[in-house]
Amino acid sequence: MRILIDADGCPVTNIAVSISKSHGLECIIVCDSSHIFSSDYAQVITVDKGADSADMKLVNIALKGDIAVTQDYGLAAMCLARNVLALDQNGRIYDSSNIDALLLSRHTAKKIRRSGGRLKGPPKRTKQQDEDFRVALTKLIEDNINFM
Repeated sequence: MRILIDADGCPVTNIAVSISKSHGLECIIVCDSSHIFSSDYAQVITVDKGADSADMKLVNIALKGDIAVTQDYGLAAMCLARNVLALDQNGRIYDSSNIDALLLSRHTAKKIRRSGGRLKGPPKRTKQQDEDFRVALTKLIEDNINFM
């Protein structure tokens, strides 16, 4: 089991690295060249800037039983297809019961934006969201580490 982080715009990268380290798990941060990351624990993979380049790299290195941290529903769907566990920055676990609805909401939002509509962005991140993520990632690791 490894922790793979889609670090482009990820507010919980440091938390995920810390949890990986505390569990002795390999951690890989994937980002494009418009972001700069360094870590004394995690491996950092930087790919060329481009639409979904970091996402494609992450899904291509993901192995069954890994955990992906991403807020991208499309990447989450590709991870699930590869038997990779996935959760978002707020601790929501992606699975077969919610991924289709999330992809549909993404598609609908894109249609609204294309037609000139505007959507309200997310509210300011809270400490509770960080804690929810910490709890969810820890539980996901502990619930699945013996199955790997």
